[in-house]
Amino acid sequence: MEATLVEQRKEARSELSWPVSVWVPEANRFFNGRSKNVSRGGAYLTLPMTTPIRPGHEVEINFPRTPALARQKGQYARIKGAKVLRVDRKGMLEGACIGMAVQFCE
Repeated sequence: MEATLVEQRKEARSELSWPVSVWVPEANRFFNGRSKNVSRGGAYLTLPMTTPIRPGHEVEINFPRTPALARQKGQYARIKGAKVLRVDRKGMLEGACIGMAVQFCE
């Protein structure tokens, strides 16, 4: 019997591979990773396998800007608060990373 996945996204996601750093308060440190896709309401990120994260954690995600965009916007990063919805630890072993789906806080 096959499991059926139900799409729960409210916003369309765009594929975007961009460096990110994620502040995990429970670990009291940043973990560097990459975005895989991003929407107005959330994102899917990859982080090191050693990141101590689980669904329900609240994190801050730092999306760095290019120097040109930073001059235009007046900041070198876009920081978003987010809640971890899902952590995928299976199937990501090639790059020694985990996948993490987050929903941005308003």
